[in-house]
Amino acid sequence: MERDGQQLSARPALETEGLRYLHVTVGSLLATYGWYIVFSCILLYVVFQKLSTRLRALRQRQLDRAEAAVEPDVVVKRQEALAAARLKMQEELNAQVEKHKEKLRQLEEQKRRQKIEMWDSMQEGKSYKGNARKPPEEDCPGPSTSSVLPKRKPDRKPLRGGGYNPLSGEGGGACSWRPGRRGPSSGG
Repeated sequence: MERDGQQLSARPALETEGLRYLHVTVGSLLATYGWYIVFSCILLYVVFQKLSTRLRALRQRQLDRAEAAVEPDVVVKRQEALAAARLKMQEELNAQVEKHKEKLRQLEEQKRRQKIEMWDSMQEGKSYKGNARKPPEEDCPGPSTSSVLPKRKPDRKPLRGGGYNPLSGEGGGACSWRPGRRGPSSGG
């Protein structure tokens, strides 16, 4: 039984000695080259990430080439679908252009009618300025009211008195401006 106890006590001594040796060697290695090891690990990680993305892209290209070479029907179908989508988009654009042209024609017609009305009212001797300021959207009410300008309130007080003119030089009080002296500055 004493042998078993001696073997047990001898074993931990060897293990602790091994751990001490490991601690000393690894500790001195990290103390001496620790920052170099950290920076080299970071550099290896960045390089690995760059290479892995390039390898994935290369594999994808090879797969695409293999698919294109194996099945030309798929390529033809893709091209036809792309052409159909472009044609559809072009038709939508053409429809929008036609709508815009029609809107411009309507605006031109409305302006022409206003000019005719102004001419007729001038021939009759009436004032035409009131008719010229009508907004063109009055006859077409829309949901948006943000384009309507706010009406001016007639009971506002003027900011200055009626006789004030800043260019006349009068009535300014202590706020008059005088130019500085000419010539070199004195002192010094």
